[in-house]
Amino acid sequence: MDSSLPTPAAASWLIRIPELFSPFIPEILQRLATTSVTKLGNEYFVIKLPDPSLIRHSPVALFITWNVPIHHSWPCNPQKMEGFVEKAALTLAGKFQAMNPQSLLISPLLPGLPNSYYKSLASNLRGRALQLFEPLPPHEAEEQDSTRPTLFCFVGKEGLFAGIQSPKQSNGFYAGGTRYIRQEAEQSISRAGAKVAEALHYLRLYRPEPAEGSRWLELGASPGGMTSELLARKQRVTAIDRAPLEPRLNGSPGLSFVKADVATFKTTPGFVYDALLCDLNGDPHQSIKHVIRLSDSLCSFGLIIFTLKTPGADTLEDLITLHDSVVTTASKAGLTLLASTHLNYNRQEFTLFFQTLLEA
Repeated sequence: MDSSLPTPAAASWLIRIPELFSPFIPEILQRLATTSVTKLGNEYFVIKLPDPSLIRHSPVALFITWNVPIHHSWPCNPQKMEGFVEKAALTLAGKFQAMNPQSLLISPLLPGLPNSYYKSLASNLRGRALQLFEPLPPHEAEEQDSTRPTLFCFVGKEGLFAGIQSPKQSNGFYAGGTRYIRQEAEQSISRAGAKVAEALHYLRLYRPEPAEGSRWLELGASPGGMTSELLARKQRVTAIDRAPLEPRLNGSPGLSFVKADVATFKTTPGFVYDALLCDLNGDPHQSIKHVIRLSDSLCSFGLIIFTLKTPGADTLEDLITLHDSVVTTASKAGLTLLASTHLNYNRQEFTLFFQTLLEA
């Protein structure tokens, strides 16, 4: 029997809006009907609003990459607080242990700062708190059940903020969002490799990552950053592009490269793919049409990862309209949208996840 207590109502929420979208923040907050806003660092905001469902279901939810209800806050300066870790750990255990979270994840509010104090503080606080809680397996973020509540906690110069919610509702397995992928410059073909790696981590919120040996059809593959990442995961890739791939990929096991225009490319009759990846530049309306045409070669519940490029979309409303138009086109063609999000490696673009429902 689950002896956990019900999660209390939250008076405020912590949300994350990428700094890239800072020109739109006043309009985003206005459309959420916020009644109170406190900025924490560059990307986090503590907000109060009459209808919290807007955080995940309003048109501007596209720009909110992470959220959690605040069930406990401690305004203070941890650097000047004697015994902060012990006091904070005792409080977290006292307030949240009976709610039976599946895991405890703690992050600094500004993880990219050169000063590593808050990163170390977050690690030390998590270590001490885990000693006080009942065992909380799994300890690896991506091994969590995306639908079960997790205790997320943040520390920064403004204090401590904690709340309990499932990773799927929060839009990421980690406190703050998706996993940040570090690339070694000399080993990387392009930043797109990290982008698809991050997308596959995010996908686990909704469905398992394709198994090793799955067949992928990649549109707009050159120079091969995403191709390289898929091959490293032991996937089989048919890569399509008018431009060649990075020579380092020549002869890679599992790779079939077709030098062709995606607009005229045709799949082999009877050949079925498990997933389709599209990072085409140019008009996204044309790109989604190519995806729809070629999705006929996908298996049942085949996966589609689509980068929504946003050329010419300069306003908040432009971006929302473009996104909704592409999703509507895909939906009318029988593709089901699993999620839309902005990844760490996205610029002014979004990553959309679709799946097919019927057999090819």
